[in-house]
Amino acid sequence: MADTGRARKIADRIKVLIAANLESIVKDPDLGFVTVTDVRVTGDLQHASVFYTVFGDEAQRGRTAALLEKNKGRLRSFVGGQIQIRLTPSLDFFADAIPETASHLEDLLREAKERDAAVAAAAAGAQYAGDADPYRRDDEDDEDALGAVGDEAASDDVDEDGTEVSDEDGTASDARA
Repeated sequence: MADTGRARKIADRIKVLIAANLESIVKDPDLGFVTVTDVRVTGDLQHASVFYTVFGDEAQRGRTAALLEKNKGRLRSFVGGQIQIRLTPSLDFFADAIPETASHLEDLLREAKERDAAVAAAAAGAQYAGDADPYRRDDEDDEDALGAVGDEAASDDVDEDGTEVSDEDGTASDARA
């Protein structure tokens, strides 16, 4: 069973080493502004995938990818000398799609905001098809109806002298007891 904690620690160490020393190892003016975003090491510590982004246009990204591929061995030997484990993982470089994903998400959020604004504008001038509250009744009618029902219930249960007239099962009982 592979130790994922150790693989994660080695991946973090490789990320720091490559990010801090990339320009000093490659030493090429065509190397773009590179940011190492993530490193993932397999459980057996044999392979490391290095994810990076490059600030610039598509041509700059291509030149940077070619330089990283060309200097892969130098970077691996530097990492091996620094982390000092039995087997140095092989390095594979992958251009990270974070900027493209972020711009796509921003476009989706902008579109959703525009749709929300359109719905809010349509709702601002909207009116009800019928009454605003079709179930609303006059307050006076409600109080009269409730008062009449309460009076009838009180008169059915108790007589003037306090004797209950009838129960649900039809038996009479004394309310004073």
